[in-house]
Amino acid sequence: MRFEKLLRFSLLTLLVVLPWAGQPALIQAQSDDEVIRVNTDLVVIDAQVLQKKTGRIVNSLTREDFQIYEDGVKQEITFFSQDKLPLSVVLLFDLTETVRPVLKPLAKGALQALQHLKPGDEVAVMVYAASTIVVQDFTTDRQLITSAIERAADMKLDEPAFFNEGVFHAAAQSRKATIPSSRRVIIWLTDNQPNIPSGWMRKMTGIPAGELHTEKAAFTELFESDTMVTGLIERSTLSVLVDIFGKKNPAFWPLYKHNPPGDVYKYAKQTGGEVLGSSKEEVSGKLAELIDHIRTRYTFGYRPSRAQTPGTFCKIKLKMAPSIEKREGKVAIRTRSGYYRGAKRGQTNAPPPPLLQPI
Repeated sequence: MRFEKLLRFSLLTLLVVLPWAGQPALIQAQSDDEVIRVNTDLVVIDAQVLQKKTGRIVNSLTREDFQIYEDGVKQEITFFSQDKLPLSVVLLFDLTETVRPVLKPLAKGALQALQHLKPGDEVAVMVYAASTIVVQDFTTDRQLITSAIERAADMKLDEPAFFNEGVFHAAAQSRKATIPSSRRVIIWLTDNQPNIPSGWMRKMTGIPAGELHTEKAAFTELFESDTMVTGLIERSTLSVLVDIFGKKNPAFWPLYKHNPPGDVYKYAKQTGGEVLGSSKEEVSGKLAELIDHIRTRYTFGYRPSRAQTPGTFCKIKLKMAPSIEKREGKVAIRTRSGYYRGAKRGQTNAPPPPLLQPI
């Protein structure tokens, strides 16, 4: 695309991611028609546990194997489960030239990959560059989802890729999930090569500065909507060159620091998600693998032991009981870094992105 090529050419020429307080009082589980009742002040988080040495996912853990701390104070776990809550997934597709070719094989294998979801899980499909479009709103119809991915594969936005804008609107879209108690996840297909929304870049696109969301705004929306970011990274030769002559070039560090353009690894780390590498040939298989990994996550609930002013960001730390590391060795825990006290999952002031009507 014209703008992206110009930015990347310039780089080369110069050598140069809420646990929900205030959620509904009823959580409907996915298996065995189990109904779990919770109070409205329950904070819910989920986490993935892996062996550091092998990367193997650790399953079959119990409530007693975990310790949760909020702002350094240990909390009592009052709710615990694994793979019982339904999923509300936003598939977010980067429409840059280096990523778009991957959408074709993904569309071909999407229906099979989506079989790894449960029947009650819902999916929305979005695309972005500088602007964001909802290709398919939340639905449990696998054929509608597959058709939306096929339509996305045929789309082209002649714009630079503004990551923070895409993530912000995907998190805002997750608030529209039709299942109030679901676990909200963004599965993001990208090459992790954002354009920096600098002044001259905005002038080229005609987008006023006030209409673009910053990385901070995107993180706020993720935490307040209780949305986790996961990613599928497709790398190309151009991506590697831009890394070398752009992101890793000290000449550009002040620009990246002044106006962070967004990074899939950073979003995933802060919200507790993971990022998998992929290629054009294996992308549908990697999507299925990522869904399976999301299914292995543990869900916890606790009632905060201390009152906080609404809007306060509360830091969360999840630890393992010493006996687990004796048995499994050193482990890594992926979970979100915190939440905003009193944030409401279903409310947002963000204007909705345009909805692409089915053909």
